[in-house]
Amino acid sequence: MISERSRTAHSESADQLARRALDALRGTGGAAVAAIHVEAAAAEAGGDPAVALGAVRILGADVLAPYVLTGQPPPAGDTAAIGLALSALPPDETPPPAPPAGTEEAWIMAWIDWGLAAVQARLDPADAPVRTAPLPQGPPRCDDATPRNLPPTTHADGGAQEGWVSWSVRMGKLASLALPGLDGPVHDAARAGALGLARGATRATLRRDHPTAARITRWLAWLRADGVALPLDPAPLTEHIGLLGGGDRPALDTAVARRLLGLEDL
Repeated sequence: MISERSRTAHSESADQLARRALDALRGTGGAAVAAIHVEAAAAEAGGDPAVALGAVRILGADVLAPYVLTGQPPPAGDTAAIGLALSALPPDETPPPAPPAGTEEAWIMAWIDWGLAAVQARLDPADAPVRTAPLPQGPPRCDDATPRNLPPTTHADGGAQEGWVSWSVRMGKLASLALPGLDGPVHDAARAGALGLARGATRATLRRDHPTAARITRWLAWLRADGVALPLDPAPLTEHIGLLGGGDRPALDTAVARRLLGLEDL
């Protein structure tokens, strides 16, 4: 069982790693992201490299977002650090089922692992046979005809559906998958649920839930880059959220969204 102290340490480490990735994307940091983070934890008094590797798994494919979005190859140190993070506690060979059949936390972690391994394999093909994660089950679908707060339920056709509130929040937790070159059942769900994502981003913004707003708006930016027609323009929403702050991870989500939309660099 993970203690609250351990959760806090991993969350703080993930925030620091997001800051490194953001600096690399903006061109103000060094070339490496994951390797520097793990090395700094090893050198720091009281630091824990295991926690730093755990942060790599929490951030997922966003560790490699600066390389995906700039076209620069990741340094060997980064790919080695990510490989170590994936091998230290390998993803389950049989991913957990999607809600409502399975627990949300385990299912989301399985998708984040898949995204990290998939991007790593694309950027470093020589490592592809070694660092893999199985494709998890797709998410419930967003049904605009159902009540907005309907929890995941099994539909008559055997699939799962739910209202747009919980669906959009859960999709936001998978925002690290909203990167060029990644595609799968989660991305298909985003394409089919553009209205639900637009509603979710608007709701989170009005509620001043900046982290959730940044994550969901990033999906809207990915959809725009993918050529999907949207019920709102994500560009002004992205710029607005970028002015609100909210921490390192929301700032990274906003920076990725700006790149996807082709907005002027920060």
